[in-house]
Amino acid sequence: MKILDKYILKTFLVPFLATFLIVLFVLVMQLLWQTFESIAGKGISITFILKFLYYTSLSIIPQALPIAVLLSSIMALGSLGENYEFAAAKSAGISLQRLVRPLIFLTLFLSGINFIFLNNIFPYAILKQQNLYYNIKKKKPALALIPGSFNSDLPNYQIKFDEKYGKEKNLLKNVLIYDLSSRKGNQKVITAERGKIISKEGSRYMTFILYDGFYYEDHTKTTRSRVKKEKMPASQATFKEYEFNIDISDLVGDGSLDEERFKNNFKMLRINQLTDTIPILKTDYNDMLMSRSKSISSISQSKLLYKYPDSLKHENIDTISTLENFHLKDQISILNGARTKINSAVTNVKNNVKSVKWKRKTLNFFDSEYYGRIALSFSCLILFFIGAPLGSIIRKGGFGLPMILAIAIYVIYFFGNTMGKNLAEESSISSLLGSWISAMVMIPFGIFLTRRATKDKGIFNVDNILLPLKKIFQKFIPKKDF
Repeated sequence: MKILDKYILKTFLVPFLATFLIVLFVLVMQLLWQTFESIAGKGISITFILKFLYYTSLSIIPQALPIAVLLSSIMALGSLGENYEFAAAKSAGISLQRLVRPLIFLTLFLSGINFIFLNNIFPYAILKQQNLYYNIKKKKPALALIPGSFNSDLPNYQIKFDEKYGKEKNLLKNVLIYDLSSRKGNQKVITAERGKIISKEGSRYMTFILYDGFYYEDHTKTTRSRVKKEKMPASQATFKEYEFNIDISDLVGDGSLDEERFKNNFKMLRINQLTDTIPILKTDYNDMLMSRSKSISSISQSKLLYKYPDSLKHENIDTISTLENFHLKDQISILNGARTKINSAVTNVKNNVKSVKWKRKTLNFFDSEYYGRIALSFSCLILFFIGAPLGSIIRKGGFGLPMILAIAIYVIYFFGNTMGKNLAEESSISSLLGSWISAMVMIPFGIFLTRRATKDKGIFNVDNILLPLKKIFQKFIPKKDF
């Protein structure tokens, strides 16, 4: 390796290590701040908190690496330009491509490292982090309840309250509870002005004590008729104090924080596992669509319909005169039968819309994760070919202007990536396009900057705009006025 290559690599690696650690620290602290409420005050030892931070750091590294490459490339090339080292290299006959050649190989190496990390360490870190976070959150389930919205974490109950207060945060105000244990809907409703939660660590039960409330329960059997439901008996009562227990054994388990409850999340699988899982999900989704279509075909009896050679061809069919071939009683029977079949088909579709959408969305999750990991691996290389020419153009080192430019560029990249991922998950675009939409925006910009930097030009040539305007004014204004 030549001395020049060693010097260029040193100029890049020093800011790279510094920016990588800073970016990693900021991203980890941001995630920790979001989860702090679920961790703090639950009697968790410092060992498990440090373990949670460790797994969080491992999961954040693939995101921090491209940012560090972008920022350090702007700083390194900007510092070389600011100190006139570019000018000295060019005077010696060394081109920009020759200067950044060792950095290109280094970035390719980092892209490979990022891919290996995403395929092997990232799924393991997500597996450990998510399970540890869930177990910590369920260590004291009372503290996991959030005021102002319905909480469905407790099995067979929907709980809402306005405020949680007290030293142990176990006192509630304006409580609303739906008891779903009967599996027949919201037949049992409890409201109270105040409430208290008693939950001992390791206990399989959580005790609710409610004060000054109202109790209502429908003793309704399974029936679809609204008239019959209205005739069913109901009970209601007011109370000063009401106490009941909720079985939370499925949540707290045996109290082990290291227990792995979730293993099949799409983020917890390697690429080869995603490759094996996606065809199975696609087959299940297609089978579901086929069964639903057969169900609608059976309801509407579509096989008995008259087959036109072209169903889109407009035919002047007079349905009124056709019905007149039947007696009035038969006409009413035909229309009622048609309406019944249409309503049944529409009801069938409505009942299955959510399940079909969720099945498709689950498939999109796995597809987007597969293509997203590959795209994220190449992000180091893409952002380098933006940062390196941009640094040589602005010729500014340090953390000032390079930091602002790096943040602006990554925000655009991150926004495009998030938008594409969301669109892909909602089936608006394909998962492949959604994962690469940011790259499709950034690659032309990188090619543009590289060409400008190679020709030693700025990002925009102001003369190209001013000279045509000057020629236009010269046609109308005498030269002595200039």
